Amino acid sequence: MAAVVSSDVNITTLSQFFILSPRGDTIIKREYRHDVPQNSPEIFFRKIKFWEGDPPPCFKENDVNYLFIKQNGLCIVCTTVFNVSPSFILELLIRIGNVIKDYCGVLNEEAIRKNFILLYELLDEMLDYGYPQCTSTEGLKNYIHNEPIQVAKVQSTKRSGLSKSKTKHSSAVHKPISVSRKRDKNHRNEIFVDILERLTVTFNSTGYIIASEIDGCIQMKSYLSGNPQLRLALNEDLQIGKGKDNYGSVVLDDANFHPCADLSEFDSTRMLLISPPEGEFVAMNYRLSGEFHAPFRVFPFVEETSQFQLEMVVKVRADIDKKNHGSNVVVKFHVPKSSGTVSLNLDKSKDGEMKNQMAEYKEKDKEVTWTIKKFQGQSEHTLVTRITLTSASTSTTRKELGPIRLNFEVPMYNASHLQVRYLRINADSKYKSFKWVRYVTQAASYVCRV
Repeated sequence: MAAVVSSDVNITTLSQFFILSPRGDTIIKREYRHDVPQNSPEIFFRKIKFWEGDPPPCFKENDVNYLFIKQNGLCIVCTTVFNVSPSFILELLIRIGNVIKDYCGVLNEEAIRKNFILLYELLDEMLDYGYPQCTSTEGLKNYIHNEPIQVAKVQSTKRSGLSKSKTKHSSAVHKPISVSRKRDKNHRNEIFVDILERLTVTFNSTGYIIASEIDGCIQMKSYLSGNPQLRLALNEDLQIGKGKDNYGSVVLDDANFHPCADLSEFDSTRMLLISPPEGEFVAMNYRLSGEFHAPFRVFPFVEETSQFQLEMVVKVRADIDKKNHGSNVVVKFHVPKSSGTVSLNLDKSKDGEMKNQMAEYKEKDKEVTWTIKKFQGQSEHTLVTRITLTSASTSTTRKELGPIRLNFEVPMYNASHLQVRYLRINADSKYKSFKWVRYVTQAASYVCRV
């Protein structure tokens, strides 16, 4: 009699796990059930390379399900023949990526190649015959015996370095958490706190905000020996859940907390008592919808100068304090399919140079990309796009223009005004520690209709 396999088990069963480089090379691979083709990595890479547009995170090819995430150019992939739960598997891949980053210090091709013995040991503990087991950095440390090889010398992180960084990731440092402190003479007790916010904003053609939302988190990375308890104090006027009397308060729609956070004093003092595990973890997730001060405003102006010519002026203004700036601000929008020639004119800075800006037109994609490396607060920039059409403008030509999409990062700024009042470590007076707090705001979906 054939064995009956529970459907609940099948939704989490994996056949393979592998990581591919940006070139498609298989850096690391582990077979679990031998029920899928050996050349699955080649099939997967060929499929996503020739996919029209962005490939979905999960798809089916020759009765094999492929699920993957992309991090730092790497593809972290698993395969299965079962009808798995996509959300569960994708969350699993994210956690595996975080564990690798915790143990290696950074998640990139060089780190994986130099630490492949350590990573195979981690995979054996995290996945058993294709079944997920422990994916916690803290829970794995008792079973992992290999020491990581650092890919680069870690420089000491100063506060000024945190405030001026143009990082794309919220991790404040890139060093392994598992380096033996007995061998690491330069070990410092450090705790890094990142208040990371991703903005979803939609403007209409006049620059008025018609929809806005903040998805935020308090992300921590601990290098504290002995795992002492932390006291993290937030705004005293912080409110969770919208009520009648919330004027002048930081009001969040909802929030959830990591299991290591003690909320016994949170309602009265807005203080979190945290017993931090080793590695990177999210102490608090929160969401805010409704009106807030958007860091960038977009104002489009479109004019049909003739039957065969269109002119579009895009003005972007930084509505942030002058001491703040946006890093690597990228503005993109499509032009009509009937566009022939497209000319781009940038505004000039005070010294008459445009070294900080660059604009290009990709004819194949019919898309304009405008990049501003450093966008100073309380300033504005303008791009004038003149389009010559190959055929006479129709009622649909105007509709093919736009929308305008922004991508950016603003260090040491947050739109929700959630603040860390103080961070204290409950330890004796001889316990020397270093505490770093940083604010990072990024664009999730920042769109202006034309």
